[in-house]
Amino acid sequence: MNKRKVYFIIAIAILFGVYGYEYFLEEEEKAEFVSEGKKVKVSTNAYFLPTSTTGQVIHHEGYSLSYNEAHEQAEWVAYELKKSHLSQINYKRPYFEIDKAVKTGAAHWRNYKNSGYDRGHLCPAGDKRYTKAAHDETFLTSNISPQEHQFNSGIWNRLEQKVRYWANKYDGVFVVTGGILKGDMKTIGDEYVSVPNQFYKVILDNNSGHVRMIAFLMPHKDSKKPLYKFVVSVDTVETLTGIDFFSELPDDIENKLEASSRYKDWSFD
Repeated sequence: MNKRKVYFIIAIAILFGVYGYEYFLEEEEKAEFVSEGKKVKVSTNAYFLPTSTTGQVIHHEGYSLSYNEAHEQAEWVAYELKKSHLSQINYKRPYFEIDKAVKTGAAHWRNYKNSGYDRGHLCPAGDKRYTKAAHDETFLTSNISPQEHQFNSGIWNRLEQKVRYWANKYDGVFVVTGGILKGDMKTIGDEYVSVPNQFYKVILDNNSGHVRMIAFLMPHKDSKKPLYKFVVSVDTVETLTGIDFFSELPDDIENKLEASSRYKDWSFD
């Protein structure tokens, strides 16, 4: 074997060695992100997290989520919105990033490009403006769902603002939100991200001394109707999603509150 062939074989071996080592490091980094995501964070009120129908629950510093790989988005995102979290600081919007803590692989942001749909936040960036890190964390792709622009900036935005109003009035609330990932849905992108036909939001007040729940179920289109027109029982959302909300509450309280669609206990001023 001449020297040229020997050098060629050595070069190929080195090249494979470098790529192999880089792949090993990437896999090790991914495993570390996944492992970290499984850990309940200090800021996560795990007591009030819903059940997961997928078994893939991820905890970030400011919110937790249950990822549904079949639909390439979270079936729910849950977080506590404390009164102290409310802030008027406007941070620069970061780029969307793939959530590396999703073991099955979170959807890429490019699925939304030229799709005609907004990258709709489930945990709103506006609820996490108490620090830049908390704000930027909401731009992970596991926290978004395809939303029509008029819906996202219209009735859905009005509901998000109302939740902030209640967080201020009732000294904090616990929020669970997501799309109804059932039925015949459109998809977008190469990864076939599902476009929900309805979105829900379930809110619990456990801080003001009067435990109360309220749930909203909205068709995926803008509306000028008042928010209370979209109030449903928590049981209704549970039936549609297969998710059990606030199961750690005493059964008598949970059953009574989840069966009710009463909204007059909540201020809609």
